[in-house]
Amino acid sequence: MPSCPDLSAIRAARQAIAGSAIRTPLVRLNATGEIYLKLENLQPIGSFKIRGAANAIAHMSADDLRKGVVTASAGNMAQGVAWRARELKIPCTVIAPETAPETKINAIERLGGRVLKVPYDAWWRAFEERCYPGVEGAFIHAFDDINVLAGNGTIGLEILEDLPDVHTIIIPWGGGGLACGIASAIRELKPSTKIFAAEVSTAAPLSVSWKAGSPQFIEPERSFVDGIGGKSVFPQMFELSKRLLDGVLVAPPSQVADALRLIAERNRIIAEGAGAAPVACALNCPSNGKVACIVSGGNIDLSKLAEIFGTK
Repeated sequence: MPSCPDLSAIRAARQAIAGSAIRTPLVRLNATGEIYLKLENLQPIGSFKIRGAANAIAHMSADDLRKGVVTASAGNMAQGVAWRARELKIPCTVIAPETAPETKINAIERLGGRVLKVPYDAWWRAFEERCYPGVEGAFIHAFDDINVLAGNGTIGLEILEDLPDVHTIIIPWGGGGLACGIASAIRELKPSTKIFAAEVSTAAPLSVSWKAGSPQFIEPERSFVDGIGGKSVFPQMFELSKRLLDGVLVAPPSQVADALRLIAERNRIIAEGAGAAPVACALNCPSNGKVACIVSGGNIDLSKLAEIFGTK
């Protein structure tokens, strides 16, 4: 059975990442209901991924890191790994899908990362095989890694400190590292809390798998919500989701765009599609208590943002 980090590992991760990640604020959405926004878009790389990346690298020896680090990512995890690699002055190579947004690719390169764009299927194989042919370096998995989960779990500690009476937490589901990491902390500290994954309807492999009772493959459709939604769910992450989560919520891209605009208009906060998805789900499924939505990132192309702002 796949393992999740215990509370001691998550608390240790908080110390390990303190020099790289910041403690992000939890603010109330200035709209109807008691919805709160955990603003991971304010991290130095504009995404929560710096937490897991920093903790994973902290657990590697100097010998492990001698040839640098490698990750497979559509953008945000790559930025987290590249940020920490730059701090350590070691090489960083990123295997990215050809469809990755230019905003994220440019950010990786600004941080000194070398980007290899490959076809989607080759990119997915890098996740499965934890390596890429001809590329040397210690591979850091974007989600299926207990140290990455522990780093992400620090968000759960912060939420309970800032909002101890939280009723529900809604978390974007990409590979599952964020949702399962946060849930690992919450289940130990406040097990009565409802925890849901959020997906977009054009690419919702967890929702399909949850209903089927086993990991399923889908054909994802492209949308501006690029930070979540793959073609399948890793079996080990599916098993963790069934142990840790209460269910899956799904919103169409149009409602995610509405949520993105609402967050910007009411709170003056820029979220990417994945970061706005939990808010869209929260607005669709009102809760009787306080709801914390993880705004996982804010790395969205400005041209796409302008297009969304101009559309009603």
